[in-house]
Amino acid sequence: MNFLAHLHLATLARSSLLGNLMADFVRGNPDGQFPPAVVAGIRMHRRIDVITDAHPEVKAARYLFSSDYRRVAPIALDVVWDHFLARHWLRIEPELPLRQFIQGAERMIAPALPETPPAFQSLNHYLWRERWLERYAELPFLDRVLNGMASHRPRLVALSGIFPEIEQHYPALEEIFWRLYPSMMQVAVSGAYRLP
Repeated sequence: MNFLAHLHLATLARSSLLGNLMADFVRGNPDGQFPPAVVAGIRMHRRIDVITDAHPEVKAARYLFSSDYRRVAPIALDVVWDHFLARHWLRIEPELPLRQFIQGAERMIAPALPETPPAFQSLNHYLWRERWLERYAELPFLDRVLNGMASHRPRLVALSGIFPEIEQHYPALEEIFWRLYPSMMQVAVSGAYRLP
């Protein structure tokens, strides 16, 4: 799951939006670094990532990609799931327009930004202003996102060439999304992401 999905699942779980969005920017044990609710959100994000990566649908989706891209496929798939979520948002949340959801999330997160890691503050500078979460619905925007990730992280350089395979397998990936995402929504609502 990527930014939009983590925010949506956090909302369903009544978890900290800040913690869920910021989790990838926090290393190690978050206890004591942030308020307890934010720490719980960070932990939720991490568990959702583990559950998603182990999900049979995600494992199957990886094998749609050629061997050149299979190693980075899980990262690309996280962005693909956000694409389908943004594209089909009103089918998933018919009473809450996507723009309204995003504006609400920004209002909740923005006041806490000065106390967050600098890299996360930098992300937020672009995330809201350039309307990334809405633009995930545009297929060409995915290519831009993946190329951006590839250019900033040398170990992810293969992402720069994966977009044609996403286009090639688009219908199959969309079917997988509809089998995957409702189950992740259930995980969020039920609290099944919590460790015993």
